[in-house]
Amino acid sequence: MTYTIDSTPEADLALAEELGRQLRIDSIRASTSAGSGHPTSSMSAADLLAVLVARHLRYDWDDPAEPGNDHLIFSKGHASPLLYAVFTATGVITEDELLTGYRRFGSRLEGHPTPVLPWVDVATGSLGQGLPDAVGVALAGKYLDRLPYRVWVLCGDSEMSEGSMWEAIDKAAYYRLSNLIAIVDVNRLGQRGPTELFWDLNAYARRAQAFGARVLQVDGHDVAAIDRVLADAGSDGGDEPTVVLARTRKGHGFSEVEDRENWHGKPLPSEMAARAIIELGGERSLRVRGPVPKPSGLPVRPDAGDAKVRLPRYELGVKVATRRAYGDALTALGVRRDVVAMDGEVSNSTYAEQFAAAFPERYFEMFIAEQQLVAAAVGFSVRGYVPFASTFAAFLTRAHDFIRMAAISQADIRLVGSHAGVEIGADGPSQMALEDLAMMRAVHGSTVLYPSDATSAAALVQAMAERSGVSYLRTTRGAYPVLYAPEVEFPIGGAKVLASSPDDQITLIGAGVTVHTCLAATAELAADGVHARVVDLYSVKPIDTATLVAAASETGGRLVVVEDHHPEGGLGSAVLEALAAAGQRDHVVTHLAVAEMPGSGSPEELLDAAGLGAAGVAQAARALLA
Repeated sequence: MTYTIDSTPEADLALAEELGRQLRIDSIRASTSAGSGHPTSSMSAADLLAVLVARHLRYDWDDPAEPGNDHLIFSKGHASPLLYAVFTATGVITEDELLTGYRRFGSRLEGHPTPVLPWVDVATGSLGQGLPDAVGVALAGKYLDRLPYRVWVLCGDSEMSEGSMWEAIDKAAYYRLSNLIAIVDVNRLGQRGPTELFWDLNAYARRAQAFGARVLQVDGHDVAAIDRVLADAGSDGGDEPTVVLARTRKGHGFSEVEDRENWHGKPLPSEMAARAIIELGGERSLRVRGPVPKPSGLPVRPDAGDAKVRLPRYELGVKVATRRAYGDALTALGVRRDVVAMDGEVSNSTYAEQFAAAFPERYFEMFIAEQQLVAAAVGFSVRGYVPFASTFAAFLTRAHDFIRMAAISQADIRLVGSHAGVEIGADGPSQMALEDLAMMRAVHGSTVLYPSDATSAAALVQAMAERSGVSYLRTTRGAYPVLYAPEVEFPIGGAKVLASSPDDQITLIGAGVTVHTCLAATAELAADGVHARVVDLYSVKPIDTATLVAAASETGGRLVVVEDHHPEGGLGSAVLEALAAAGQRDHVVTHLAVAEMPGSGSPEELLDAAGLGAAGVAQAARALLA
């Protein structure tokens, strides 16, 4: 039977209580059937979800793309049995799918939720990420969509030890996200035993209040109290995010496991599951849907507008830093109403400040919080915006888990890392991104770009705006000569041959700053009568295999790959993997990279010390020819 609960009589609360029992039972049934899962973590939050879904979540389950829908994010993604039990109760998945699909090969009911399901916004399971992602969704709702939807987030008490959770609350308070409600399931037990704060809700409250949140406390198994608190949390008043601290018991409803250690992530054996279902009052088949939002009348994705993007134009030979070209191009893209930008408090170095000045209503400062920076981009992506997030490339490494999870979330985000490699100079190794290409290449489905001049940088920024998935642009600190005319095109997956002749004896392959050192090396080699081809491999992933194979075939198989990056996983690896995949075996490669730990110095000194300057490249070429 299907019940629609949209009022407040006591009978409705009784039905919500029954729904809580059903959610516990179905969490047990699904995980026992699968032989794995987290039933006890689901059981602790079942009453919270029953009241939320039945009485407060404004959601059209038949139209998950409706822009006016509330958002429900499981930051504690391991409680997936509970989420899927909710989906069963609303009728969007069948009981058969729940019991035969959960955690099975080829099923969309994966061990932790992903957007393979249309009712799931983001992938969760790596703790500490659902709430930061929700901040991005809430920012979009308040400042861009201007719709009254709320963003409800189920959090675990264990993940409140993650710094990213407090980054999220801090930024939510800074941006006055009263549309964001974090419900923390304080069930006392983590994976290996008690959590840091046990059931000390007052300690959690003091911390959340210190970060600027409004805090409400509740008995997480008292449906009437939960109803009152969620009504308060979801009200339109105030300008603070709300944190609901719910005191619960892990495994609640079944005495054999309730509040007992060593039951985290363990399904109940069949005989025990049968006893649990009896103790919980037997199987139920309630079908419950709560309130539905008023149709927004808006398109599913934000309107980009019809203004024409006019990219900046640069004169050949003029020295322009690619980081500045990023800011120029991003600002040019700002005529599109769906483009948003954010930065990690270095916008005067990444040149994102230009966009901020031109389009302040679509610029969001994340300060020194790189995990929240990436998560906010993911959240904007959920709402269909085109987010660009920039910071120093070295600092993106601390957000790598968020970046890999963005790929699992099927998010379309654009990351820009400046000040890469030893080329940055005197700041020293703590500021030098020397691992970022490897990190970004390893992300599933990612696009990795490294332009050598302002023209190519601007063109690639525009290309990223149309690119799905996670894309990354590496920019250079110093100003270098413009190599390409404005009309030159830079398709993703391409490369440019900057110097070539029928007599080429060797190929020099660079990207970014090393394209310029390769070009300088050709002049030295020419004085020796050596003809060298130069390839600008601006698209590191996907890579232009055809150009590489042609170069190897036409220059005697002699290749010198030059990169301002550690030897592992960067440009050299990309080249060798591409040649191997193409079946190209008749080649010899000299790989020049930053093999030693660098220190401070001028860009020229550091490039030369690493063997990446013109002299080092020419010397490597001569040695290979010899």
